[in-house]
Amino acid sequence: MKTAAEKARRAAAHPERPGEECKAEIGMWAPVVDRSRCEGKRDCVDVCPYDVFEVRALGPADKAGLGAFARFRAFVHGNKQAFVVDPGRCHGCGLCVTACPERAITLRARSA
Repeated sequence: MKTAAEKARRAAAHPERPGEECKAEIGMWAPVVDRSRCEGKRDCVDVCPYDVFEVRALGPADKAGLGAFARFRAFVHGNKQAFVVDPGRCHGCGLCVTACPERAITLRARSA
């Protein structure tokens, strides 16, 4: 099992990383988790230097928004997924995007 530091180094070196230097204005970008893909493996939590994510249990409303296959996937993975708890702290560095093994995270520009 990889440590958080190993995951962060690997994500930082990934050639598809969207924001190499973490120099975007804070709050310009917001990570979005694709509920149909997330398996709650915590890689985003481990690599994010800004504490933007947490992994927690899916609530009834979260589960209701999932299709049958996604509900089954969530069940298999303990009904836990990553949640963006503080998008305003995001620097747009993209570590979460490249660290996620399911490719469940994207960065979207936030409107002013």
